[in-house]
Amino acid sequence: MVHNPQLVTVIGGTGFLGTYVVRRLVKEGYQVRVLCRDPQGAKAGTVKTQGYLGQISVEFADLARPKTLEGKLNGSFAVINLVGVLFEKGSQKFATLHAQGAEKLAQMAAQVGAKRFIQISALGVDNATKSSYARTKMLGEKAIRLAFPQATILRPSVVFGREDNFFNQFASMARFAPLLPVIGGGKTKFQPVYVDDVAQAVTVSLRQPETAGEVYELGGPEIMNFRQIINYVLDTTGRENGVIDLPRIMAYGVGTIAEFLPKPFLTRDQVRLLQYDNVVSDGAKGLRALGIQPTPVELVVPEYLNRFRLRTATA
Repeated sequence: MVHNPQLVTVIGGTGFLGTYVVRRLVKEGYQVRVLCRDPQGAKAGTVKTQGYLGQISVEFADLARPKTLEGKLNGSFAVINLVGVLFEKGSQKFATLHAQGAEKLAQMAAQVGAKRFIQISALGVDNATKSSYARTKMLGEKAIRLAFPQATILRPSVVFGREDNFFNQFASMARFAPLLPVIGGGKTKFQPVYVDDVAQAVTVSLRQPETAGEVYELGGPEIMNFRQIINYVLDTTGRENGVIDLPRIMAYGVGTIAEFLPKPFLTRDQVRLLQYDNVVSDGAKGLRALGIQPTPVELVVPEYLNRFRLRTATA
């Protein structure tokens, strides 16, 4: 099938990372086809305005239902899979999306003659065997490699940015909870990576043919453990909340209850995931291998956490 060397199809392009990826792609001059579950929603509307008239199209597709992808990849030079969920709801299951859906997408990309396939996975999925999230992400990587051997796999650590659900969530909790919990002693290590650095890694990978078939682990310049992250949020927002250790067994109980919420703040699988460090492996290729200077947390986070800062009365 004939492909358009400027057409890139992005599935999951209306999410947090997706909006940054689309913005980078249009700046590079690509035609972008965004596939998502709500093409008429507000997020889709925001994405449509990022390029010039006709540069971005938004269409319906659901990775949980592969038949909705039929014909949606035609003509693509590249396919980028950004789909991932942190908790399961309805048809949006870990195995369905991370493994089976990713495999089908890669197979279809190969069938239509796409030249490039980029998969956004997650850091540490090769180690965190007790977590369903990580295990299905790893199964997806393996299936993609079989279906599309030259796929580029990007594994980011926890991603931060103005719209994140990480620093923002802890800062929001600090407004109401006098004590903030750290699970298992707060020793789990993270290497937070800036969302636009990850988006740039996508566009650099498209431009550089030598990235085909490679795996890149994406982390920022700082390694912080869970307790340090909580303390950083409190310091940045000028709050003096206490920090309390939440044993894993109690965290499982909290996660069990929270899973009944429409958007749970904690799940049992996330507690399992917190048993593993989330840092770049020794010797792994990362942002610098792509020519990208990692952005420090301090350059970005304080600006968007300012809205959570405790305001003191002045005379």
